[in-house]
Amino acid sequence: MQKIVITGATGMIGTNLVKELVKKNKKVLAIVRPNSPKIKNIKHPLVEIIQADLNELQNITSFPETYDTFFHLGWEGAFGNSRNDINMQMKNISYSLEAVKLAKKLGCNIFIGTGSQAEYGRIGEKIGQNTQINPGTADGIARYCSGKMTKILADQLGMKHIWTRILSVYGPYDNESTLIMSSIREMIENHQSPEYTKGEQLWDYLYVEDAARALYLIGEKGINGSTYCIGSGISKPLYQYIEEIRNQIDKKIPLKLGARKVPREQIINLRADISNLTEDTGFIPTTNFHEGIQKTIQWQ
Repeated sequence: MQKIVITGATGMIGTNLVKELVKKNKKVLAIVRPNSPKIKNIKHPLVEIIQADLNELQNITSFPETYDTFFHLGWEGAFGNSRNDINMQMKNISYSLEAVKLAKKLGCNIFIGTGSQAEYGRIGEKIGQNTQINPGTADGIARYCSGKMTKILADQLGMKHIWTRILSVYGPYDNESTLIMSSIREMIENHQSPEYTKGEQLWDYLYVEDAARALYLIGEKGINGSTYCIGSGISKPLYQYIEEIRNQIDKKIPLKLGARKVPREQIINLRADISNLTEDTGFIPTTNFHEGIQKTIQWQ
């Protein structure tokens, strides 16, 4: 039986990755924040849980057994002003390197790290593994640095290394502050629309179960040294996504499009090139936005 390690296992993507893995009859070692109320979401007979903060990875010395693949999803300061907290983001680089060392201790032969679209910065073209990097936030810089440095360390330790750059993922267990979750909550609870920009930004949204399946396939079939963008490969103006959310909740709610200005630092175009991901692993998204929002509203 294949055995997998995951940091950040109680986050939205981590939780769904755990569910995907146990569905495939894989054994999972989940490293989670101590006393997290979200631990209940990943309890399963195939899941072993170790409670440790990211700054305690180097202290994990007792293992139930040896493992095969290590997914490092854990990251501090991924939302709001924390993305430009330089001290926090510097620590994330250190945590990522400690995750590689832990993967080696656990006997893993492959390390898979998770970066984000923030590594690219503001860009107008489709983004893929060969797109020019120009991060505009400390978070983006730290993720890019983590990807490069964990590759060097994994090579030194004799492990395969794959880096992923995840675009906008939504669905059950998402953070309540995201555009999608805050929109759903405001429309359901208060029967009104939040304030939006005109929504002309081109955006790529991927349902979280598809994102989890992409990671699973990368673990199974990904090529050593590759970088994979994880997105739907489909982009539409943001206002169309907002309209879809509203239409599924209450078509009578007037949308406050154009009530806010686009922040100067916001990415305007977010479109993923997933061609190498599909070619190497066979990944194709199966849940469109209409279906994904329906499932998310039902979960909410």
